[in-house]
Amino acid sequence: MKTTIVACRTIEKELGSAMAHTGTAFPVIWLESGLHNTPKKLNTRLREELKKTDAERVLLAMGFCGNSLAGLKADGFEIIVPKADDCISLLLGSVERRMEISQELAAYFLTEGWMQGEWNLWAEYQHSVQEFGEETAQMIAQMMYGHYRTLGILHIDEQPLEPLVESSKIIAVTLHLNQQIIHGTLSWLEELLTGPWNNGKYLVIPDQKEITMMDMVL
Repeated sequence: MKTTIVACRTIEKELGSAMAHTGTAFPVIWLESGLHNTPKKLNTRLREELKKTDAERVLLAMGFCGNSLAGLKADGFEIIVPKADDCISLLLGSVERRMEISQELAAYFLTEGWMQGEWNLWAEYQHSVQEFGEETAQMIAQMMYGHYRTLGILHIDEQPLEPLVESSKIIAVTLHLNQQIIHGTLSWLEELLTGPWNNGKYLVIPDQKEITMMDMVL
């Protein structure tokens, strides 16, 4: 069956590793990482890409991302997508583990792909400094992110760790967060590439069906 992957560039390295591990070589349509900040724009872009595909199966290597998949229709193909809120849960191996770590550490998660994204927490802060000055930027950051205590460095074992730790130190210091290494896994991505998809961890949308809001209830 002809298969295409649609994925966010935030997990480009991780997906590449998962494909190497599983021996899969499906074509990948990459979406700009900044799109996940605006679900409506992400939805529009996904609709555009799905209209152009000639695949029989589309694997969405992403989470639901603020219900941005609502209304996507499988038209001449089937859609398979992990039942995950976002890519962080996907890289942690489960939504449950993401919730446990979030509750225990009050963690804001960071990955290498996140650092390279077009618009992220650090980009927002730097923009605020330029617009309003550092004192006001600190107040804004406190209002938006003050409930976080930890900057969770999400690390996949085979990837270099030290550059990410070093480059994120300034973020942790500036936003008054404690850095902590949190080990991730490629297992969910690898399973997405190979199956099985009938274990309750995936939405399997057959041809001519749409993804509904109810489908995305975790």
